[in-house]
Amino acid sequence: MTRADMPWRATILTLYPEMFPGPLGVSLSGDALARGAWTLEARNIREHGLGRHRSVDDTPAGGGAGMVLRCDVLAAAIDAASPTGDPRPRLLMSPRGQPLTQARVHALATGPGALIVCGRFEGVDERVIAGRGLEEVSIGDYVLSGGEIAALVVLDACVRLLPGVMGKTESGVEESFEGGLLEYPHYTRPRDWEGRGIPEVLSGGNHAAIARWRREQAERITAERRPDLPGAGGPGQAASRSITGPSRS
Repeated sequence: MTRADMPWRATILTLYPEMFPGPLGVSLSGDALARGAWTLEARNIREHGLGRHRSVDDTPAGGGAGMVLRCDVLAAAIDAASPTGDPRPRLLMSPRGQPLTQARVHALATGPGALIVCGRFEGVDERVIAGRGLEEVSIGDYVLSGGEIAALVVLDACVRLLPGVMGKTESGVEESFEGGLLEYPHYTRPRDWEGRGIPEVLSGGNHAAIARWRREQAERITAERRPDLPGAGGPGQAASRSITGPSRS
């Protein structure tokens, strides 16, 4: 089997493996999972815990609230799930991570898969981030209870781009963030609804005019709502930090 024939492989390290596949087990991602277009393995970090109670955390060095995932425990879980030679990137859902972008999703989706670490408590020991080359990733400027929901978001964004998952390839081209723009408005039947009609240009059959209108609408919406995006005509995407963290997300 060649690299191109191999399914996209996702491995999740979590304290709550029962949260997977969750919503990824239905609709497009679920169908793709069932037919082997991608694989999902959820592994319990606690399997590598210490002592009779399988302890995975300890108090923060220097004091402070909450608990921190131990570096030795998490490293053992990572090594078991992703041994030497595994080409997949290792992601850590983190409140201080780089914001997840459509460009990063494309890069992940065209690769062999990903190992995703879902943190809990106040975070993970900094040494394991450096020692195991974890890439910290965030899905937004807010904090969750754990990294599992954030990991589901990453997986959904990637899986829908895998070959054959979406019905039409165009579905992944003309949508928000492709080309640096937010998506243009959509309409369907009925033609008139509560005094609101469908824009005439969409019913005229002039495909050039429709394409021009959609582009203009996408530029307008982007300028109004996301002036930081490249397509808005501004200086480019702002370097903002997103928070969805392993500490709590």
